[in-house]
Amino acid sequence: MKIPYLKKKPELKSCHDVTWEDNYSWIHQKNILEVLRDKNKLLPEVKDYLEEENKYTDHHLENTKPIQKKLFDEIKGRIKLDDESLPYKDHTYEYWTKTTKTGNYSIKLRKKINSDKIEEIWNGDKEKKNLSVEYFGVGDLEVSNNDKYLGYSLDTKGSEYYTIYIRDIESNEIISKEIPETSGGITFSLDDKFIFYSKLDGNHRARRIYRHEIGNFKDQDQLIFEEKTEAFTVGIGLSSDEKYYFINTSDHNTSEQYYFSVEEKSPKPKLIMKRDKGILYSVSSWNGKFYNHTNKDAEDFKIDISDSLENQKWKTFISAKDEVLIGGLTFLNNWIIRSETSNALDKLFVRNISTGIEEELLFSDENIYVPGVSLVQRDRNTNDVYLGYSSPKTPSRVYLYNLQTKVKKLVKEQEIPSGHNPNDYIVERLEYKSHDGRLVPLTITRHKNTKIDGSANLLLYGYGSYGSSMSPNFSSTRLSLINRDIIWATAHIRGGMEKGMKWWKEGKLTNKKNTFEDYIYAAKYLIDEKYSSKGKIIGMGGSAGGLLMGAAVNQAPELFLGIIMAVPFVDSLTTNLDHSLPLTIGEFDEFGNAKDNKEHFDYIFS
Repeated sequence: MKIPYLKKKPELKSCHDVTWEDNYSWIHQKNILEVLRDKNKLLPEVKDYLEEENKYTDHHLENTKPIQKKLFDEIKGRIKLDDESLPYKDHTYEYWTKTTKTGNYSIKLRKKINSDKIEEIWNGDKEKKNLSVEYFGVGDLEVSNNDKYLGYSLDTKGSEYYTIYIRDIESNEIISKEIPETSGGITFSLDDKFIFYSKLDGNHRARRIYRHEIGNFKDQDQLIFEEKTEAFTVGIGLSSDEKYYFINTSDHNTSEQYYFSVEEKSPKPKLIMKRDKGILYSVSSWNGKFYNHTNKDAEDFKIDISDSLENQKWKTFISAKDEVLIGGLTFLNNWIIRSETSNALDKLFVRNISTGIEEELLFSDENIYVPGVSLVQRDRNTNDVYLGYSSPKTPSRVYLYNLQTKVKKLVKEQEIPSGHNPNDYIVERLEYKSHDGRLVPLTITRHKNTKIDGSANLLLYGYGSYGSSMSPNFSSTRLSLINRDIIWATAHIRGGMEKGMKWWKEGKLTNKKNTFEDYIYAAKYLIDEKYSSKGKIIGMGGSAGGLLMGAAVNQAPELFLGIIMAVPFVDSLTTNLDHSLPLTIGEFDEFGNAKDNKEHFDYIFS
């Protein structure tokens, strides 16, 4: 079978007095955003090529179908299909979700507190069947504060344009007009007369916040806030103390926030602090005080506190630490819980509000794990929280934990139906020197019987963009590789925030090549330390991680057996030069602006 080739149509391009030939620019159709709504608008030549590629792949993988089925059955066998989440206690009801062996989508359930009568208020499989659609994506699923209405948003085309619906739970009737082309999020007003949502513009960017009156089928929704800067996107949420709505507008590098009281009949958002390039901040409110999580004068963030937003006098609440990322806050009446990240490991801390004493929450004997905390109930007058953790070898475990008595009870453990013994696996945290001497964390997961003599194959995963940190959590899918003596290694390379904001800054804009070098040096280190050998490493990364894969395999092809590129961002210069695309403008502070900045152009072009 012949290898499919996309037709070359040479076009000369130029920018900043540099000219180059692009054979494939013709596939960048001007109406690409319309394709998201209607796949039939994709260029026929491109569609034919993609279909030919799929046929070519199927042809050459024909003899792997038995092992594909075996792997699929293995992976499915590790998933508990009939499962239920832990309950969350609202004012009147307990809510939770469940999945079944026969269904593909979740079911949302509830029962009144101190009652045994269970009520099904959402069933994704039934909803999809009723709509007779091929694709069914749920953006949000929210119950009103009075427990009467269900708000949900759906994408039935795979376009990530969500339509919002409001349904009366008891009658199962739609009680308001459909709201199309939203980002999907739904926020009910406390009096349940309205919902707030963000609308997507023509370039798929959320730049407007609207208020919709429930029961309205005709009138236009009220515009509450509009962001004028194309690079910024907006969102809205309710404060922890349920006294304010906060509107956040930001790009990857700069943020600005507005607020208005839940009691305002006609909301008029008020600015908290004017945006300042490179400064990120997020204000929350609790018990008459305001807490600001910000990187102003604190590269790796700090938390300040003020008694007022109208007369702001900020004082330090949590001080900044070098190369320690200070996380946000979770509030209870008597406690404040917060997080820190350093050297690609997360920690949780709890502060007694009355005494001011803070201590780390320790609940695992393992050294490499991902902790998490969530609320048990809406009423914050409690000492109980859900504390959970997982590690590369240990499935998720969740405890009901009393912050006062420090008593914990295991309430949910991720079950692996086909069986799993964490003691069969070894997890290591190593550090290696990159090209410039920077120490880069590396997490390795392997079977205890896998030999470290250079004979093992190895999958090296990397991402390194947008400040996204790669957490060392559990994945049952990886076990199919690890059980076959394939080592899984995650390189916590620059471009993420595993070692704070500086780690991100050293891997973006005109420092982006550090990301690529960190990854290549990870492969070299693993070879030198006999975890694998040249030509036995598979590289893997998706989206911006696909950009990483493209750079790595071109710079050091001799290191790799193969590369897995999931929806890769590989034509970065062409994309960066096209400011009409949804993501380009918002990512100027991540990848640069090659069109208007010669230094950025020269760096990307190189």
